Amino acid sequence: MARKIRLTRPELKRRRDMLVRFERYLPMLKLKQQQLQMTLRGVVADMRTVREALKEAQRKFDAYSDILSDTAGLNVRQLAQCERTRTETVNVAGVRAPVFQGVDFPQVSYSLFATPPWVDQALADLREVSRHQAELDVLTERYRLLHNELVKVVQRVNLFEKVKIPECREVIRVIRIRLGDEMTAAVGRAKIAKAKLAESEAAIYDKTSEEPAPEREAG
Repeated sequence: MARKIRLTRPELKRRRDMLVRFERYLPMLKLKQQQLQMTLRGVVADMRTVREALKEAQRKFDAYSDILSDTAGLNVRQLAQCERTRTETVNVAGVRAPVFQGVDFPQVSYSLFATPPWVDQALADLREVSRHQAELDVLTERYRLLHNELVKVVQRVNLFEKVKIPECREVIRVIRIRLGDEMTAAVGRAKIAKAKLAESEAAIYDKTSEEPAPEREAG
């Protein structure tokens, strides 16, 4: 309340209206905060699951690392890179966040007779690594967007709950005290003015009653 407060009835009404808006908006913000927190917990759990799956897929592919050069000119790593990550955008508590749908890989065409027999399985295992990595990237972006929104919502909740609402209530209290004092003073002045008016009227009446009556002329 660094700014000087106008201790007037219009200001009192304005502050009361502000308080009503803040108190109506705060529960909605808290609900949004809860929704974001619950969703983020789910995202964190999904990220943990995908990371474990990624580690397992990488462990399976590591068995081929020493023989990747024997692929008859076939670039297994390049064929295992996803061409496109498919996502769907959904609304989560007012935030548009991506949901992983799948990945697309390049078409594979090579001679079964000219390549080692393990290439098919190596390519499938490495593509599994790529798919899990793509899903983890989408989850990471989803977490980032939701977390950023949660930070903003928490800031607004704290602003309303700890600053704006207490400030409005304090201003209302101060203005009501001031207006009450002014009303009390006005009533006091009115009583004094009424008392003085009564005294003045009484004095005029007394003065009139003390004047001698005029003598009658002899007939």
